[in-house]
Amino acid sequence: MRSTHSSHLYSTYFAPRGRSRIYTLGMQLAQQYLSPFDKIIGVIGEPGSGKSALIKGMFPSLELTNDDDGVNIRPLPLLDQDSETGFYTPHTYHLDIRFEMGFTQLRVLADAILEAVHRGKRVIVEHFDLVYPMLGVNADLLIGVGEEILITRPNLFGPEPQEIYETVNKSLPYRLMAHTAEDLCEYFMPSSDLARCTHGDVRHGFIMSFPGKEPAIDLPELEKKVQEMIDRNLPVCYHDEQHVSIGGELHVCTGPRTHVRQTGQIHGFKLLHHFIYDPFDRCYLMVGCVGEKSDENLQKLDSMIMQRQQQESFF
Repeated sequence: MRSTHSSHLYSTYFAPRGRSRIYTLGMQLAQQYLSPFDKIIGVIGEPGSGKSALIKGMFPSLELTNDDDGVNIRPLPLLDQDSETGFYTPHTYHLDIRFEMGFTQLRVLADAILEAVHRGKRVIVEHFDLVYPMLGVNADLLIGVGEEILITRPNLFGPEPQEIYETVNKSLPYRLMAHTAEDLCEYFMPSSDLARCTHGDVRHGFIMSFPGKEPAIDLPELEKKVQEMIDRNLPVCYHDEQHVSIGGELHVCTGPRTHVRQTGQIHGFKLLHHFIYDPFDRCYLMVGCVGEKSDENLQKLDSMIMQRQQQESFF
């Protein structure tokens, strides 16, 4: 039986950085888009894009078979279905196709997915685009993770998994650049401001929000210091789930896997040279952008805010 959400085409969300934010979004997506009739959920995106974190948010009790801590479940439960009999057999399986291809032929993985569906089970498949040609059926729900998260419910006319992959793969570099640039900004901030700031997203960029008083930060000077670190082309490495290493120095980060590998890979970094006041949340926003059109994007954002403020003052 097909889901009652079969008329759904696309929804798009910013792909947040940091585990707590992506877990929260995962819970929200599960409430809005998951159906009891979904048997195959395909997740598409490059390593480091946050697929596993999103899955953990959507399915809090699910044990992932490609655990980031290095504890990989063997034998793969999906391939051992015949031994799992009785009342306590799993209802939901997980597998990472790219990871499992190092151990098992793709045809065997595809057959195991179809067998699980035949038995009334649900299967969450990371890198679904790789196994799709072998399956002959599309996912009931497709999720692409890049700079943005795409949610789609395919029908006979698509979209195809490869379309989703091409879209999110093209946008992911902006997310990696923005997150690394955001961490470089934190590197030069006063500890008191860093402790009170929260994080948000704009397309090809980031927002840092400061409640209460405006920070005493010279934004053009901060931009200059960050650009100097970018020009030094420092290595950026995952250290642990709480830290990233930038040029050999540890920096606290809740999304340590979502970075470029060298600071020199950040292109077009720019900061808006003044803070924007948000009257609804009563906070000051620092906005940064990356990419070839960062100046243009910042100007558009600034103009949009100014027009909105003028309209509010008029009414």
